[in-house]
Amino acid sequence: MQNDEALLALLAENARTPVATLARKLGLARTTIKARMERLEATGAIAAYTIRRGAPAQAPLRATVLISIEPRSGPAVLARLKALANIEQVHTMSGRWDLIALLRARTTEELDSTLDDIGAAKGVKSSESLIHLSTKINRA
Repeated sequence: MQNDEALLALLAENARTPVATLARKLGLARTTIKARMERLEATGAIAAYTIRRGAPAQAPLRATVLISIEPRSGPAVLARLKALANIEQVHTMSGRWDLIALLRARTTEELDSTLDDIGAAKGVKSSESLIHLSTKINRA
């Protein structure tokens, strides 16, 4: 529904927006908004209400690491990556690379150490690191 998308967009901007404010912005009753939120939660369209860290709370250095792994080594490699605190996300991929990891670090030394740990993980054939320089668009 169009109203659901508008509600989700407002919640994505600020998940702490009061129901009364959401209702006013969408031109709907508070009870309608509350019922829609409950339905969206029940169907899984809203999985959680969370925070998005502002710049001062985030580690300033970010990198994307493309990882190629040995056959049948996926579970071991994923277990090792999960143990590395600087890794925020890991996704499987199609194509030349098997995994893509997103990481953050506070210093270049911390970034370098994490990249070394990824490369040294048993089952990792090769990796390529892409260091993020600046954010031009952020819809997260």
